[in-house]
Amino acid sequence: MSSTQQPSSKKQTLFIASLIILWYSSNIGVLLLNKYLLSNYGFKFPIFLTMCHMSACAFFSYISIVFIKLVPLQPIKSRPQFLKIATLSVVFCCSVVGGNISLRYLPVSFNQAVGATTPFFTALFAYLMTFKREAWVTYAALVPVVTGVVVASGGEPGFHWFGFIMCISATAARAFKSVLQGILLSSEGETLNSMNLLLYMSPIAVLVLVPTALVMEPNVLEVIISLGRQHRYMWLLLFINSTLAYSANLSNFLVTKHTSALTLQVLGNAKGAVAVVISILLFRNPVTTVGIGGYMMTVLGVVAYGEAKRRFR
Repeated sequence: MSSTQQPSSKKQTLFIASLIILWYSSNIGVLLLNKYLLSNYGFKFPIFLTMCHMSACAFFSYISIVFIKLVPLQPIKSRPQFLKIATLSVVFCCSVVGGNISLRYLPVSFNQAVGATTPFFTALFAYLMTFKREAWVTYAALVPVVTGVVVASGGEPGFHWFGFIMCISATAARAFKSVLQGILLSSEGETLNSMNLLLYMSPIAVLVLVPTALVMEPNVLEVIISLGRQHRYMWLLLFINSTLAYSANLSNFLVTKHTSALTLQVLGNAKGAVAVVISILLFRNPVTTVGIGGYMMTVLGVVAYGEAKRRFR
């Protein structure tokens, strides 16, 4: 390797490492701040919180694509394509709202354990909607994914049935959205990269969430203004939280672009474990050996599932 190639290689490695750190800190940061706001701060409005996230994503996506030109703007080419994007936006809203609601009732560690079952629901919906079959070894790897959550549920001191149902629903909606996205935007003329998709989905999500928040959380504005007067840093936390929500999407796109989807999946498994450890240290929620064992079983099952998909594709 020449002396000119070596510094270039080091710069590329440093750049990718910086992206991964940004992705980890954004994802874990927004998760922990969600939990802090919803459970420890008196801010009990998960729908309004999701609306703040989507508003930030709409604003920053517009700035990043239209002004900074981070990626080329991909226009919507037809009304059917717009309706498909709107459908994805509603499903995406359901997944984020469900996840935020679950954080009111469940510790982050258990929330992450349930969220790790996303591959199970993705495989299920892919089969039901496209009749796409995987090798039997791939499906066998999903057994410990589900078993681990069952074990973790039995060993979770802070288990809450409504929170668990909302968390499972959010996980299923997230998987459903990824499969639906592959079906709806599969034709060559309709394919959008994730940043342009976020640009179009976010404003639609805000339009859906504003009336939903006003109906289901009718006193949200009054309580938030009151909380803002009591806690001088609440507005700052809400702004940082919403900015991190966009940063998580941006860094997800950049890490995938500069590495690969498989690398992102491996890093995602590790991210879940890091989030669990940090949340336990910060919130000091009690954990049991059975709960930890169940979560580890789920993560190992996800790793095995990813490896089986790669080998038997």
